[in-house]
Amino acid sequence: MADAPQLKRALGLPLLVLYGLGVTIGAGIFALLGKVAGHAGLLAPFSFLLAALLAAFSAFSFAELASRLPKSAGEALYVREGLGSAVLARLVGLAVAVAGIVSAAAIAKASAGYVAQFVEVGPALTTAFVILALGLLAAWGIRESVGAAALLTLVEIGGLLLVIGLGLETLGDFPTRLQAAQMSWDGALWAGVMAGTFLAFYAFLGFEDMVNVAEEVKGVERTMPLAIGVTLGLTALIYVLLSLVAVSAMAPERLAESGAPLADLYRELSGREPVLITFISIFAILNGALIQIIMASRVLYGLAEQGLLPKLVGRVHARTLTPLPATALVTAIVLVLAVGFPIEGLAAATSSITLLIFACVNFALWRLKGRVPAAPGIYQVPRWAPLAGGFVSLGFLALALASFAFGWR
Repeated sequence: MADAPQLKRALGLPLLVLYGLGVTIGAGIFALLGKVAGHAGLLAPFSFLLAALLAAFSAFSFAELASRLPKSAGEALYVREGLGSAVLARLVGLAVAVAGIVSAAAIAKASAGYVAQFVEVGPALTTAFVILALGLLAAWGIRESVGAAALLTLVEIGGLLLVIGLGLETLGDFPTRLQAAQMSWDGALWAGVMAGTFLAFYAFLGFEDMVNVAEEVKGVERTMPLAIGVTLGLTALIYVLLSLVAVSAMAPERLAESGAPLADLYRELSGREPVLITFISIFAILNGALIQIIMASRVLYGLAEQGLLPKLVGRVHARTLTPLPATALVTAIVLVLAVGFPIEGLAAATSSITLLIFACVNFALWRLKGRVPAAPGIYQVPRWAPLAGGFVSLGFLALALASFAFGWR
């Protein structure tokens, strides 16, 4: 098997950053903005900024681990090397794949509603067509599929920047709105800000998926940490500016009541019907589903390479240089979930799974740093950073479980 086809190192920093932005700035922000504003009110931008700082703890841990151990199925490898448990590594790897598959199914299912505004086709047929097309694109080749994702990402970010540009002149009204609100800086206010932060945190999830294409990145030890940092920084900048424009132009209560806050914000700022933003929303949804399929297939490939799944799953096609069996398996499962099952509960559970994965990865790096010195040229963070990231993740997980158990809003 020495001459078996290997994954192709075709991704440089620009494509990797666009891949990261595509998986992080996903469909969620097009619906999440109003929910954050509903909790945090005029302080929604602060919630997004605080969420970025919380996400940064885990992002820095992923950056060092990707530099130390640049392999697909990164999380599983990190846990095995750091915590010394093959069983936990397999569970974490499968959890990452499940999170990506369920996310792709939920996103693809959501696309039917947007497409139906332009074409009268049954939702099941639309969903099936979207998933099969994205699966074929993911199987075509890493440069081709990530290149397509990058193009969709540029369209998606362009739409957000368009809304920000339309609303820049409203930013001068923000201090006046804050003063007029006469907010009492008490516990209830900060509880709302923290609730908004909890929601906004999920809008930053996605950077961790970047490590699962590590074997297809040029100069991965340097490129991956830099790409993760640039991705998180640009995402935070876009979210904070967008939320500032939103609460400056519209009352937070109106944003919270909107089912399509970006579309309503566009209508408010431009005076035109939001056809363009609706199209961009469709692109954002398709992009999110494509990247999740790519990510999940690379996780299964990496698990097979590490002997945690059958070798067949990790087979790379000689012509496309992509893991076709893993891609086909992921696409099939996504199709079954999206067409045949309600996704809402599974998608909510995925967020909790992701936080648990974050905690395991952070604690794995903390232990690894205490036992194995990093080689020269490896990106490093202080040893306290992954410990803090692990407890932050567990804290958010506890808050999510409490919210579910007690019906908090």
